[in-house]
Amino acid sequence: MRRITRIATVGIASAALALSATACGGKKSSDAAASPSESGGQKSAAIAYDIGGRGDQSFNDAAYAGLKKAETDLKIKGAEAEPTDGEGEADKVQRLTELARKGNNPVIGVGFAYAPAIKKVAPKFPNTTFGIIDDTSVTGPNVANMVFNEEQGSYLAGVAAAKASKTGTVGFIGGVEVPLIKKFEAGFTQGVKDTNPNAKVLSAYLTQPPNFDGFAKPDLGKAAAQGQLDAGADVIYAAAGLAGSGAIEAASAKGKWAIGVDSDQYNQAGLAKYKDSILTSVTKDVSDSVFNLIKSVEDGKPTTGEIRYGLDKDGVGLADSNPKYKEMTDAIAAVEKAKADIIAKKITVKTAP
Repeated sequence: MRRITRIATVGIASAALALSATACGGKKSSDAAASPSESGGQKSAAIAYDIGGRGDQSFNDAAYAGLKKAETDLKIKGAEAEPTDGEGEADKVQRLTELARKGNNPVIGVGFAYAPAIKKVAPKFPNTTFGIIDDTSVTGPNVANMVFNEEQGSYLAGVAAAKASKTGTVGFIGGVEVPLIKKFEAGFTQGVKDTNPNAKVLSAYLTQPPNFDGFAKPDLGKAAAQGQLDAGADVIYAAAGLAGSGAIEAASAKGKWAIGVDSDQYNQAGLAKYKDSILTSVTKDVSDSVFNLIKSVEDGKPTTGEIRYGLDKDGVGLADSNPKYKEMTDAIAAVEKAKADIIAKKITVKTAP
């Protein structure tokens, strides 16, 4: 089920071109962004995908949806750039540089892994807005940090999982053990335990940094889920990007519940054969965050700094597309109460296990 990552379509210019300088020691050629007239007259925006690339049915696809909406509603041209297997920081720097040099504005890095590259590239293009999703570590006058309260949505998933479980054992699978994914685990576990103190939560991570295959390889997610299912789990929540599709497949094969992440995975075409087993999904409004940043640039008022999306702004949430989930009135009521209590600050959700 592994998806073959497409080779990057942007950033293939030679190193000589990317690094060449003008004769008098002026700006590098890569530092000069093309104007709309130089790039064909049409304004354009770009996204550089995270590990797993477009087609992951999750995080990257949510970003793509925002770009497509901008193309339709704002009549702009969208550019996309894929990651390459085993790439390093220099590859990301080159990718973002090429996207900016070609006149795209904004240029959005999908995922925290782009932080070091944006820190290097953004100062070279002061008139270009750079967006980064899931990171606040890199800042600048032309940098927008689009971040989410993933722990809040995950808490709701924990409530739903505890209500849906018949065995009292549920599973969490994280793609890579990094602080961002720890937020998912923390919220989920807290939601489960607050709902059923006697419940057992099995936790597993697919890889450790600097190995990020845990976001890209469905076979890893499938194997981890099978282990948890064998240990008695009957609800599996995976925050693992493309690898999470393997966990969904494993749960479906056993007739158990899976909980999706980032996108409403019940409605993802690539997961249609497993949809009946997708109880719900923790959603992050990545699509709107991408669209809103592009629109701010088009409106001439680029948004910069931290832009946070939480339950209070419906920036995170829990999908109810599966009719079987809607029939679980007890679970629905418990989730709605938890949501209201979090927004009212009656419940403080942990951001670390």
